[in-house]
Amino acid sequence: MAVNGSGRRSPQEIAGVLRERMRAGILRPGDRLPTQAELAEEFGVERGAVRQALRVLQQDGLLSGVTKGSPPRVAEQRSGPEEPQPTMVALAPRLTDAFAAPHVRVDAVCLTAQSLIPALGEPLRLIHEGRLRPERIDARVLLPSRDISLAFPVSVDAGSAEDDAVHQRWLAMRNAQGQVLQYNLQALRGTHDIDVHVTFRALPFTPPVKLYLLNGCEALFAHYMITRRAEPTDSGTLEMYDAVGSESLLFSFERRAGQRDAAFVEESQKWFDALWETISSDLTLS
Repeated sequence: MAVNGSGRRSPQEIAGVLRERMRAGILRPGDRLPTQAELAEEFGVERGAVRQALRVLQQDGLLSGVTKGSPPRVAEQRSGPEEPQPTMVALAPRLTDAFAAPHVRVDAVCLTAQSLIPALGEPLRLIHEGRLRPERIDARVLLPSRDISLAFPVSVDAGSAEDDAVHQRWLAMRNAQGQVLQYNLQALRGTHDIDVHVTFRALPFTPPVKLYLLNGCEALFAHYMITRRAEPTDSGTLEMYDAVGSESLLFSFERRAGQRDAAFVEESQKWFDALWETISSDLTLS
């Protein structure tokens, strides 16, 4: 359906035409779109306008594989809500999808970066293979401050000499995992010329839940489940109340899934931004 001669289309109008083709079944889930050059010729615009239109459709969850390489495909539409899975299982594929965007934005509120590091393994591998090509990556991470008394992990024997040992163990993990996360992402600057920004800020409280916000389109939410466990040390065993975040069930909310999910994503982003801009403080991973 050529539209040459009908005037220059805006990116929003191009996205609207392609969206209508999907609704009409002309473009079906799994179909590959024409190339950017073909779309630019059809709509009588520059390729930049086509790229903007494709990004709009990607943000709406209608396209997958929007990269500099082959044309994207119409995304498979989910038939219903997925069952929640443990964070370690569910986070990796969603991060991989998020890294298909030209501008990747990841906001996280968590106790440590323990779950983020392995979950980033797959998108980083695909970047190194040339199958994902983001132009910019912005990661913002909120972690508890080193200067507060944590709600967890804490010693089972409150007020004992083990309190400080438990706190120092958590602090060492927070710093080491944050540094690994920062290094793995910032290394992409030199290897793939990607504009990467990784920033941490400190919270004045222990987050009872973990939250990941991906490209402003999806919110992943999990409760920290507190359990009693023992941690072997060189001097004995630390008995503590702690949370195993990697096993917490991760619930997904997507803008494209309807008004309820869209509202949850929007309010979660507002909550994160408010924490980031108000009561959080500078954090040094040392």
